[in-house]
Amino acid sequence: MDWTRCCPECSKVGNLTWYIHIIGHTTASSPGPHILYVVKVTFKNGQQSEVVRRYSQFASLRKYLGDAFDLPPKRVLANVIVPFTWVDDDLIAERTIGLEAYLNNLNATPEFYNNDAFLQFLSSPSFDASTLPAYVANAPVMVSRSVVTIDHALEEPETRPGPIAAAYYPTWAVWSNPPNKLNFAKFDMLFFAFVAPNASSTLKWPRGGQDTLRRLVFAARKSGKGTKIVLSVGGWGGSYWFSNAVKTQANRTQFIHALVEAVNSFGLDGVDIDWEYPNSKGAGNPHSSADSENFLSLLKLLRASLGPSKIISAAVAHVPWLGTDGRALSDVTQFAAFLTYANIMNYDVFGASSKPGPNAPLGNLCGTAKDPQASAHSAFVQWTKAGFPASKLLLGLPLYGYVSKSTAKKLSGSLLPDSPPDPVAHPRGPATDRSTAPAGDLSQMWGQQIPFKQLVQSGALQKNEDGTYTAANGYTHCWDDCSDTPFLFNVARKTVVTYDDPFSIASKTQFARRSGMAGCFTWSLDQDDGSVLQDVIRAYLGKA
Repeated sequence: MDWTRCCPECSKVGNLTWYIHIIGHTTASSPGPHILYVVKVTFKNGQQSEVVRRYSQFASLRKYLGDAFDLPPKRVLANVIVPFTWVDDDLIAERTIGLEAYLNNLNATPEFYNNDAFLQFLSSPSFDASTLPAYVANAPVMVSRSVVTIDHALEEPETRPGPIAAAYYPTWAVWSNPPNKLNFAKFDMLFFAFVAPNASSTLKWPRGGQDTLRRLVFAARKSGKGTKIVLSVGGWGGSYWFSNAVKTQANRTQFIHALVEAVNSFGLDGVDIDWEYPNSKGAGNPHSSADSENFLSLLKLLRASLGPSKIISAAVAHVPWLGTDGRALSDVTQFAAFLTYANIMNYDVFGASSKPGPNAPLGNLCGTAKDPQASAHSAFVQWTKAGFPASKLLLGLPLYGYVSKSTAKKLSGSLLPDSPPDPVAHPRGPATDRSTAPAGDLSQMWGQQIPFKQLVQSGALQKNEDGTYTAANGYTHCWDDCSDTPFLFNVARKTVVTYDDPFSIASKTQFARRSGMAGCFTWSLDQDDGSVLQDVIRAYLGKA
């Protein structure tokens, strides 16, 4: 992945370096054929160093530190039939991505970034962990006990279910992605979105929603691929009556009855509660300090009513639900006991702005985020630290970005905007047709979301014959190292687009899998360029 580095001054990572990057590889033949990876490090004082390292030295460092971050698998890279072409470039590229991610995970973890062994690995011409004194690890900051457990389980995949590749199917997708045309082999689970609670604590269906859901269930069952269909309740614009629906025992009973009836009537596999957000106004919703407590009561009753085999999931923010004191709950183990999954919505971190920032950061990789809690890395830590098992977490991946009216040539360090995203754009509704605009002209979409496929259709992105995407029509493609996401800018058009592409989707998917999470989901399948991004997710979950 040879991305253009458009903002090196923004690339400070952790407490140790500005950036750690594997810039290439070379080969050696003694004592046997092997690869040497060239690791380039830029330190805080501006000095740079390059060292070459064998895979075995990475493994030696990991063994010494005892960290729970995964290394890429050690697979045979040699072609024994044609010795002089023994290097498999695809496998080396895959391993390089994993080794670089491993080093940056260490560099973002307070326990490790000042460790002598790590410093020597990055700077010393030679490195041999066996010569170092014994190292006693402190309690991990970034890594929970559950990661270690899952890390061991990954070595024996037959002992745990495979990772899940899920997606939200919004009602309007019936036009662009009709159920009878879907390739269900690409989806382990589909969340049908949305129905909403109403004033009487029953369900409000969108126009045509019930018919679309019947068609979706029928097509899924007919496909024979085992795709689960789950009814999603709420959403950004559909959470107004949630607090009322869980407020009293009578309301909860009424609401549960409506949910169970829907599951039984449509032959569904479960229910997804997309309450945005308990004890928080969300899109201006009524809320109460007792919301989370009442929500737990609802989950208990829902599990008892649906039984142990049905899916019950909840779409959640980067931090756990807010308690009566307005702070994130420190213990969510009771919620986890009744939920099958928690779906982390790692998107909308930064909406459209004159100083644009990333929509879906992988992590606070430069240490500059105004809200360091809002990233995939931080969400994982916050939820697992509160007692939610990693094996029940699904990481949300956006298939859309934001179009900003801006002349910026770099992103704003993952800082949140001065004001929240435009509530008109935020509901994640169907894309607006801009087919009449000149190629690359996104001015009519300033302040709004844009699906990945529309970036291609508009001419801002161009798909190449090899399947990669490059900027077109005057746009420049850049990479924000602080969030590990791409962006486009066109100063003449006063337009910046923050989005996710196959590389950033791969990076976050890889993180989810290596962290022992249950898998990933997308919002939403109709925004993909065909199935390009979904295929990347499945590949990096090991399901391709």
